[in-house]
Amino acid sequence: MSILKIGDVTLENNIMLAPMAGVTDLPFRLLCRRQGAGLVCMEMVSAKAILYRNRNTEELLRIHPEEGAVSLQLFGSDPGIMGQIAGQIQERPFDILDINMGCPVPKIVNNGEGSALMRDPKLAEEIIRSVAAASRKPVTVKIRKGFDEEHANAVEVAKRAEEAGAAGIVVHGRTREQFYTGKADWEIIAEVKEAVGIPVIGNGDVDTPESAERMLRETGCDGVMVGRAARGNPWIFREILTYLESGKIPERPAPSEKRERILEHAALMLEVKGEYTAVREMRKHVSWYTAGCPRSARLRGRINTVESMEEMEACVREIFR
Repeated sequence: MSILKIGDVTLENNIMLAPMAGVTDLPFRLLCRRQGAGLVCMEMVSAKAILYRNRNTEELLRIHPEEGAVSLQLFGSDPGIMGQIAGQIQERPFDILDINMGCPVPKIVNNGEGSALMRDPKLAEEIIRSVAAASRKPVTVKIRKGFDEEHANAVEVAKRAEEAGAAGIVVHGRTREQFYTGKADWEIIAEVKEAVGIPVIGNGDVDTPESAERMLRETGCDGVMVGRAARGNPWIFREILTYLESGKIPERPAPSEKRERILEHAALMLEVKGEYTAVREMRKHVSWYTAGCPRSARLRGRINTVESMEEMEACVREIFR
């Protein structure tokens, strides 16, 4: 483990929570921060939605003082709008502004946004330049290996990002066509690290302390971003940090600790979102927390029927006695 500096922002460590739509909301970010994440990344936010004052966007932009270092992620394909919004949101209490050029979801890609920008490096550069010029905070870019295997252009896009003023780059070792299937190509992360002078963060297939250490060692990257492996598993950050410091694989959390973290998560959800929304959003989280547990399918069936936080808590206490 080591501290990492991105622009003028110094992170406590180089193990980070990746931005995930529908997952990395304020309660989950707080939980991961408390488990040791050196940077927590918000769900991606549409620059156009901010521009047109979409009423659902404000909740996505909420930040808690206890989150520590926070990255706010914007997506869009219009350099002018992206720069305008980057300037407009400067007073919000985030630390790093990230540009999403990796989202593979069809509705985003079909709109020319997210990983669609990997097909147009020139436009990608224009967007980064516009955002970097408007932002007083460090700008990073999250990209993929390429749009497909025939166009694996992460190195080119990374070089353009650095030239345009990016202070760091996150590389997911899969193409857009892969979505989240197959194996992440860590070699492309190493190639990007070799090609640029700004910090490079590796992403893809980090799901254990050992894999985090291996990515750092094999690619030479400056930090590791954990995505799907953190769902239902926020203590992965603590475990990675422990392993990097001591070389010892920490024990998995006992059922009692799992229970307390889930209840902590539920309490944060309740505080931030109110009971109706909190209960319904906690259902998917509890499904992730219970994955691999005995009778997990039956337990998920029960969780998905609860209607109150009192029922949710009683169910969690029964599962993790």
